[in-house]
Amino acid sequence: MDRSSEIREEIIVGPDVNGQRLDAFLAHVLVDKFSRTKIKKMVEEGGIKVDGRTVPAHYHIKEGEKIEVEGTIAEESETRAEDIPITIVYEDDTVLVVDKPAGMVVHPAHGNLRHTLVNALLYHTQQLSSSGGNIRPGIVHRLDKDTSGILVVAKNDIAHAALANQFKQHTIARTYHAVVKGIVQHDEGVVEEPVGRAFLNRKKVIVRPSGGKDAVTFFKVVKRFGKATFLKIEPKTGRTHQIRVHMAHMGHPVLGDALYGVPSPWIQRQALHASNLAFDHPRTHERLSFESALPQDMKDLILRLESEN
Repeated sequence: MDRSSEIREEIIVGPDVNGQRLDAFLAHVLVDKFSRTKIKKMVEEGGIKVDGRTVPAHYHIKEGEKIEVEGTIAEESETRAEDIPITIVYEDDTVLVVDKPAGMVVHPAHGNLRHTLVNALLYHTQQLSSSGGNIRPGIVHRLDKDTSGILVVAKNDIAHAALANQFKQHTIARTYHAVVKGIVQHDEGVVEEPVGRAFLNRKKVIVRPSGGKDAVTFFKVVKRFGKATFLKIEPKTGRTHQIRVHMAHMGHPVLGDALYGVPSPWIQRQALHASNLAFDHPRTHERLSFESALPQDMKDLILRLESEN
């Protein structure tokens, strides 16, 4: 049996989308919640209003108008367990640490209901926190689909709350390694630019000096190649796509990142790996640290870049 959740959103039309069709605009903005067909039906049934009035789906929106969206998202009452091999780095009765491969989505969402890390975790254990709901049991934080590396999972709600608080207080230490385009001139530095969802493409995050969320990313050069740089990166905050957006903002997008840079013929995904995660154990309060070696595709990329020096 499916369950439903109500959604209410208010969107102010920005200058960059002035004149767009309402249904086309919302299909981008709400891509992770509704299909374009569903949006059109909601408009027809009065679930979407512009400045308090009903309008047709083909209505051309104007800068400054307020779009109000009220609708229902149907969700599966349970995420199904699937026999998918995963690498468990550490496990006890409280937490579970996974080395996620590139290409695996962390939890089910619109368009990715199967073959996720959560599906695999449910096959491995039924002991996962319920704080993330039926769709995201155990999930305290995420890695992008094509980012590989270390991720911690909560096995009960007390552990979930403790870990979530550590993320909120920035006491969890995370280290990533990335290969970025071009030569990074400074040996180390920090990017402190607020980020937020793009107005037109809600799958994309952009630097937003006004209206964005604070985001801080430290970086250090590990090695420079002819046309690329190998970086050690430590994000202080954990915003969606933060590292990828900040690197692109510096003029050094992560190699292979088709969304924020350009695809690479030498790697089939963004060259970004979560190599280390350190946190205080929720029950024992012992400081734990876990590492993941660079995956083979990133090793091959670095060898290729070294050979071209």
